[in-house]
Amino acid sequence: MKVNVWNTILQLSKERGLEPALIIKAIEESLRVASSKYFTHNEKIEIFFRPEKGELRVFAVKKIVQQPEDLATEVALKEAREIADTAALGDRIEIDVPSDTLGRIAAQAAKQVILQKVRDAEQEKIYDQFAPRLGEIVTGVVRRFENNTIILEVNKTDVVFPERETMLNEKFERGDRVKAVIINVLRGNKGPQVIVSRSNPKFLARLLELEIPEIANGIIEIKDIVRQPGERAKVAVVTKEKDIDPIGACIGVRGNRILSISKELAGEKIDIIEWSAYPANYAKAALSPARVEKIFIQNRAEKTLQAVVPKDQLSLAIGKKGINVRLASRLVGWKIGIKQESA
Repeated sequence: MKVNVWNTILQLSKERGLEPALIIKAIEESLRVASSKYFTHNEKIEIFFRPEKGELRVFAVKKIVQQPEDLATEVALKEAREIADTAALGDRIEIDVPSDTLGRIAAQAAKQVILQKVRDAEQEKIYDQFAPRLGEIVTGVVRRFENNTIILEVNKTDVVFPERETMLNEKFERGDRVKAVIINVLRGNKGPQVIVSRSNPKFLARLLELEIPEIANGIIEIKDIVRQPGERAKVAVVTKEKDIDPIGACIGVRGNRILSISKELAGEKIDIIEWSAYPANYAKAALSPARVEKIFIQNRAEKTLQAVVPKDQLSLAIGKKGINVRLASRLVGWKIGIKQESA
């Protein structure tokens, strides 16, 4: 059968940004599905499709027998001779979908399946585009709001920005430009979902990498991050380079590096501390910006520590609503108690 779809395939390829081979495969599958209305015995349908030459055949191969038992693979000699006069028992014969039937089937059924396959290919392209970018910061434009979710447009793709992934007191309006980190790319019935966040610790980690060359090139390593998004974060860093001050390098001259990141995070305070393998030392640093006089392990089995601070440091060590000591405990992985130094 002669078909003239090559130009349509090329046009679809250009419009959708898909390889012609993907569209050809979609058309072949649609013809296979549509032709099952002609081949009604679960036959194995063969497709010969060369759109660039306008050639199309849809057929099934069956063995010629006297009395067929399996209609999916066998055909009676009498029926076979209606197709080819020379048909003989034991031969295999190709049974084509007649041109007029094939044309009607294609017109009625193939179009919808082709469109679906094209949509599937587009969805696969979105997944392939974003899945390798997990942990990467993207910039999107707020397009609409749906069920406690903000929809951003990133590279002409809808990206999901749940309200739970926003920071404290952040409000957005349509048209706003938003930076966020990709935290998940999920396959779903309605296509892939790209999920981004501004409250996830990965967002702060990526901002630090972008702003601080020593982190980007691996001289300084981020060991852990804990956050109360929009309020306070604690970042534990370490370096093997003896002549590098990891805290100073992260903070920058007059605090310029860390202030730049804090500004992006709506003023979130960021404590940079030096990581330690010793829980007491680590906890002492983690209670920054408070000055700790001494700290000791209270119960190793229960992983509890006791910190002793001067009177004027007590509220700073605890923090507003307990945020400072709570974040320090999460960072170290031990429960930290705060005690005022006795007079």
